[in-house]
Amino acid sequence: MGWFEKLKEGLSKTRSNITDKIEEILSINKKIDEELYEELEEAMIMSDIGFNTSSKIIETLRKKVKENKISDPDDVKNLLKNIIIEIIGNESKGIVPEKLPAVYLIVGVNGVGKTTSIGKMAYYLKNKGLKVLLAAGDTFRAAAIDQLEIWGNRVGVEVIKHQEGSDPASVIFDAIQAAKARKVDVLICDTAGRLHNKKNLMEELRKINKIIEKEYSDAYKQTILVLDATTGQNALIQAKQFMEVSDVNGIILTKLDGTAKGGIVIAVSDELKIPVKMIGVGEGMDDLQEFDANAFVNAIL
Repeated sequence: MGWFEKLKEGLSKTRSNITDKIEEILSINKKIDEELYEELEEAMIMSDIGFNTSSKIIETLRKKVKENKISDPDDVKNLLKNIIIEIIGNESKGIVPEKLPAVYLIVGVNGVGKTTSIGKMAYYLKNKGLKVLLAAGDTFRAAAIDQLEIWGNRVGVEVIKHQEGSDPASVIFDAIQAAKARKVDVLICDTAGRLHNKKNLMEELRKINKIIEKEYSDAYKQTILVLDATTGQNALIQAKQFMEVSDVNGIILTKLDGTAKGGIVIAVSDELKIPVKMIGVGEGMDDLQEFDANAFVNAIL
């Protein structure tokens, strides 16, 4: 199955939640009026696109309908597609680094699929011909190190680790030395997902960033936030909390296949102004892929 077919299949719950409602509204309404706009906006809010983004989409739709002198509701769907693609933005936002070597700090609360995303991300980058190394920087969560090591073995990528409970910054220090010695292209660092104590997390990330700046100053650095799409609007709240403690450069959205709340991709892109770099639509090793706005919108609409 090609990626677009996988994407369509993975987004089937979202598609039935958004598209079916939109198509029903457009088929029932014989003219473009206030009632149509209100119903479309409500359908979008209910599919986790959220109030602010849904309002923006409908406001833009009104303008485009007027500008293009559109009177047939059947023509509205294509307009919506283009508006959503515009809101998400379709410039290249991939996970393949702009320059080498690169270091990625992966942040996110426990349970969002952070370690699994790191494993799949390593697999994706390795398949692009890059040499990848993993750092087990989440030394606090029981079994986090073991879990990352299982993924490392599965993907065929080495994992730098210390004992559970050790200082995460020292793990990252050793991983940087190993990355330099082994001439690694991309170092991916796991971090602890303890958002409930922001002060500790902020201090930990500050220490890690300081070590990267000192020991790996020539590396291309990105902080990637992993969010669980099944949590819908809560993912947006979580993202805003992480943005308070870290400079987030990109987002990975997981578990899109298990939810009808795929509209959160649109809300995240619009409200946070941070690019969605990868999305996960299944359990398979290659079911985490680089995000493409055109493909995504075509798969849900």
